[in-house]
Amino acid sequence: MTATLLTNRAVIRLSGEDLRGFLQGLVTNDVGKDLPVWAALLTPQGKVLFDFLVWADGEDLLLDCEAEQAPTLVKRLSIYRLRRPITIAVDPALGVHWQVDTEGNDPRLPALGKRWIGAPEGEPADAAWLAHRLSLGVCEGHTELSDLLWLECNAAELNGVSFTKGCYVGQENTARMNWRQKVNRRLVVVPLATSDPARQRVAYPELGLAVDHRRVEDIEAALRPAWMTEA
Repeated sequence: MTATLLTNRAVIRLSGEDLRGFLQGLVTNDVGKDLPVWAALLTPQGKVLFDFLVWADGEDLLLDCEAEQAPTLVKRLSIYRLRRPITIAVDPALGVHWQVDTEGNDPRLPALGKRWIGAPEGEPADAAWLAHRLSLGVCEGHTELSDLLWLECNAAELNGVSFTKGCYVGQENTARMNWRQKVNRRLVVVPLATSDPARQRVAYPELGLAVDHRRVEDIEAALRPAWMTEA
C-alpha cells in the first residue's frame, strides 16, 4: 500500500451557523469561494500565528493544520467565536493524506500533489511530503513561518491571500505592503551549506536543506523556484 498519511497534520472541524462568514472576517484568504484554499490567521500587526488549508465538508468547514498547533488554534478561534453557535474542535476521526501528483489539487501549487481528507489510516508519508515540498521551495508551519509578515512567506505567490475580500485580522498591514510593493524579505529554501546562520529559520540536515529569511536582493536567481520567478 502506498504511504499517504501525514501524521503531523490534524483536522479541526467547525460546525454551526454562518461558518464562512465567521472565518471570512478572520483569515487571509477568501473562504466564500471554492475550497480548499490556503490561509493564515495573523496578529493584528500582520504576523503569522497559524497557517492551514480550509476544506468544505457539507455545511461544515475543516482546517487541515499542524497537529502540534491544533489545540492552540482551536483556543484562538474560540476566542473570536464569542456567542456564535459554532462548535470548534479537533476531529480525531479524520486525517490528512497526500501523494505525489504533478496535476494535484493543492491550492498553493498543483505540483505539490494530491491532498485529501479521510480516515487517519495507512502508512506515514511525512518524510516524503517534507522532501517534496522543500524541493519546490514551499514553506509552511509554525517553525518556518511564525512571527513573520504573511507576504514575506510568499503568500501572494502561493495563493494564500485575497486582496479583494475585505477586512480580516492583520489585513491593514498586509494590504499596505502589497500596495506599496514593500516586501523586502522572503522565505527561501537553500542548500544547507549556503545557509546564512543569521537568517536561518530551520535546518533539515537529512535533506541538506535549510529555510532562510533573506532580503530580496540576497536571493540569487538560482535559489528562486520557478513559481517565484514567474510571479
